[in-house]
Amino acid sequence: MKKEEKRQALVVGAGPAGLTAAYELLKQTDIRPIVMEATDAIGGISQTIKYKGNRMDIGGHRFFSKSDTIMQWWNNVMPIQGMPSKDDLLIGNSDKPLQKDGPDPQCEDRVMLYRNRVSRIFFLRKFFDYPISLKISTFANMGLWRTVKAGAGYIKSQIFKLKEDSLENFYINRFGRPLYSLFFEGYTEKVWGKHPSKLGADWGSQRVKGLSIYAILKDAITKPFAKDDLNQKKVETSLIEQFIYPKYGPGQLWEIVADDVSKMGGEINMNHKVTRINISGQRVVSVESSLADGTTSTTPCDYLLSTMPIKDLIAAIEGIEIPEDVKRIASELPYRDFITVGLLLDKMKIKNQTKIKTYANRVPDTWIYVQERDVKVGRLQIFNNWSPYLVKEYEEKMFIGLEYFCNEGDELWTMNDKEFIEMAIEELVKIDIIEQEAVLDATRVKIQKAYPAYFGSYSELSKVRTFLDSIENLYCLGRNGQHRYNNMDHSMMTAMVAVGNIKNGIKEKKAIWEVNTETEYHETR
Repeated sequence: MKKEEKRQALVVGAGPAGLTAAYELLKQTDIRPIVMEATDAIGGISQTIKYKGNRMDIGGHRFFSKSDTIMQWWNNVMPIQGMPSKDDLLIGNSDKPLQKDGPDPQCEDRVMLYRNRVSRIFFLRKFFDYPISLKISTFANMGLWRTVKAGAGYIKSQIFKLKEDSLENFYINRFGRPLYSLFFEGYTEKVWGKHPSKLGADWGSQRVKGLSIYAILKDAITKPFAKDDLNQKKVETSLIEQFIYPKYGPGQLWEIVADDVSKMGGEINMNHKVTRINISGQRVVSVESSLADGTTSTTPCDYLLSTMPIKDLIAAIEGIEIPEDVKRIASELPYRDFITVGLLLDKMKIKNQTKIKTYANRVPDTWIYVQERDVKVGRLQIFNNWSPYLVKEYEEKMFIGLEYFCNEGDELWTMNDKEFIEMAIEELVKIDIIEQEAVLDATRVKIQKAYPAYFGSYSELSKVRTFLDSIENLYCLGRNGQHRYNNMDHSMMTAMVAVGNIKNGIKEKKAIWEVNTETEYHETR
């Protein structure tokens, strides 16, 4: 008797959603995944860039989730340093894992580090807590008049609620207009290239849905009584202060997952850009890819799990009539692109002004949000503080990342590397973060379609979703696959739900799209 061939699932994209889908297909089903990655990098925007022995985390990735499933999944791939066992997970029933300020020579390579999150806002040439705290230092930095205005504005916002038809009104309802103008308006416009009044409130409801003055007050009151572990399900995500992090950055974890997928019988194809998706009878039957050498390949499939941008997905579909409004909406979906400049320094001009003990009195921050309106840089990352193993000479050097938000083809995107790096250095000198002579080396990295944006044709996305859901064996996953600003855990969860649907023969795809739209994406607090 002829042996029945295994079913095949093509997975487009080797980022968190795509690799999670491939991994779960191998664990839960007899379906063989074939991953098609357009670039030569594993991890999507969760990759780790290597530069002369130093490592850059693109965008910064805290590994924390309110889903026990996701936390356990990460821990199974990379156990946490100092944990008694990988099954004695993060529920507060184990000793606090180890954390060292600098490298530990006894630390194994395949581990997660336990990290304390410190993020602050740099504004008015001063530091403010992020999220904004109600400390004396906050009011002192703001000054008496700004503080009085902020208090009056907040009271007014609680009495006269605005219709939440924009991100601007979303923020004003939670913080009042003066605080919104100080800490949200300018930075949001820097990130998205649009004024918050032109952005949909959806972004706020997905990214900072639980953040408000009330939440900050509640956190301040309950924090002294909280257990010092990672069981922070009742803490609003933006206020979480502990997380785990791969020793060599997020890309390390996804490189391990890709290797595991290959060992389990899956296939990872790099530099395979999907250019055509062939449909027959409302099902995907094959996918065509262009390779780095200029050739093309065609691969048949039983399922297609796509994390490619919806704009590109619709453009690649052949063999089925696509409504004109669906084509238009997809083609006009907006994105924000992303540039990071990595600077190797012998020191920073700013020093530690907190009670946190740090090596050589360095700043303790993982992120610093730059709210200053006279520079274009949006955020700084201090890679030493994410993991000391990201910096080749941790004790002698600092490696930082300057993050810029732009649109592909605009002035920032098209500027050559030398000019851009010079501009970036000048900006940090201007706001007294570094001194020019402290810069030892620099590099620049550009990332396309890093952030799906919530304006333009986004408001009509449901029409595109309805069309895509009509293709029976097509599943849209992850940040770009759903045009939703998901965190990494949300993207992973979309893959897990999709694999569960395939395994159980569930045709309805609503649950996949609902990840990160409900309070706890299918789990209770």
